[in-house]
Amino acid sequence: MSSYSLRGLNWFNALSAGAKAVDGLTASLKVADGFLGEQPVRFIAVVADPDNRFVRARNGEVGLLEGWGLAKVVDEVIAADQDKPQKRAVIAIVDVPSQAYGRREEALGIHQALAGAADSYARARLAGHAVIGLLVGKAMSGAFLAHGYQANRLIALRDPGVMVHAMGKASAARVTLRSVEELETLAASVPPMAYDIDSYASLGLLWETLSVEQIEQPSASDLARVTECLNLAIDDVAAKGHDLSGRLGAANRAASSKVRQLLREQW
Repeated sequence: MSSYSLRGLNWFNALSAGAKAVDGLTASLKVADGFLGEQPVRFIAVVADPDNRFVRARNGEVGLLEGWGLAKVVDEVIAADQDKPQKRAVIAIVDVPSQAYGRREEALGIHQALAGAADSYARARLAGHAVIGLLVGKAMSGAFLAHGYQANRLIALRDPGVMVHAMGKASAARVTLRSVEELETLAASVPPMAYDIDSYASLGLLWETLSVEQIEQPSASDLARVTECLNLAIDDVAAKGHDLSGRLGAANRAASSKVRQLLREQW
C-alpha cells in the first residue's frame, strides 16, 4: 500500500475521462481540457510523484515545480480565452498534504513559486473564469493557498480524510508546545483550530459539502453527484459574480465582516 494519497489522482481521472490531457508538464501535475455538460473546463490536480527530483515533494506536496507549473497552466487559460465569450471554468482538485519543506525549496524561492500559483488563480477569477475548488483529501497550509484557496466556490467531500488547516496536527503540537490531545481538546471549542470539515464550514468558506459512497475511488453515482454540484457552482458564479464576498456570511466570521465594514467607512 502506498504511503501517499491517490484520491486527487483518482478524482482527476474520473472527472477528466474523455478530456484532452495537457502534455509537457512535471509528472506531479495533471491537467486536462474537457467539458462539464456544455461548459468547457480545465481540470487541474497536484498528485504524488515518487520520482520527483525534489525529495520533499514526492507525496503530493506543492513544491517549486508544482507552484510554477500551476501558474503556467492557469495563465495559459487566461491568455487563450481572453477574447472568448465563454471562458473555461477551472476545476482545482485538491488533495495536498502541505507545501514542500526543504532547504533547496527555501533557497530557490518556494514562496515565489506558490505566490505565483495563487496569483494566477486569482487573476483567472478576476478575468471572468469560474474557479471551483473540489476538496477530496487534505488541503493543508501553503499547498492549499497555492492550489484551490483562490476559488470562487469551494466544495468539500464529507469524509474524515478531508481536512483543512494551516499545518498538520503533529507540527501544530510542536509549534504550540502542546500535545496532539491538548490541541484536539481546544479544537472542540475553537473552530479555526479544528481539522474537520464541519468546523471549517462554520467559518463560511465552503459553498457546499457532499457525501459520497467511495471517496478513494469514485463510483458512477459519486461522479454524477459531484459533476452536478460543480455545474451548479459554475452557474452560481455566473449569476452572482466573481468576488469572494460570499465567504463572510457565517456567524464565525462576524468579526471579519465588522472589521471590513469599518475599514470601508474610514477609508
